[in-house]
Amino acid sequence: MFTALRRHLTLWLTLVLATFSLSAQATAIEKDPQHAWQMVNQGAVVIDVRTAEEFASGHLENAINIPFQQIVAGANHYKLAKNTPIMLYCRSGNRSGKANQMLIQQGYTHTYNGGGYQTLMSHKPQ
Repeated sequence: MFTALRRHLTLWLTLVLATFSLSAQATAIEKDPQHAWQMVNQGAVVIDVRTAEEFASGHLENAINIPFQQIVAGANHYKLAKNTPIMLYCRSGNRSGKANQMLIQQGYTHTYNGGGYQTLMSHKPQ
């Protein structure tokens, strides 16, 4: 009985660690400012998920402001198709990452966490 339990616990721990590893890799792949700008230049919808006050202090050209807590309702409001390329950003990439996950859970297939506003601006193509 203890051997079977030990095997189950070992299998469970292996699955948890593998899942964590894949999540960390997915996060590392996101937030590449060059990829974010490539998406923008190819016509992706740009969504700033910061507060209205943060947005008013500066934002990417043509960005839509939808605070991250309202991302699903906002995407519905703008009638964004599930396959619309969407690049999200915030101050650091944290809120845009959360918004990205919310959209993925709703079935959006071409979303990208572009990271932080200042990082994007410092990598803006000339």
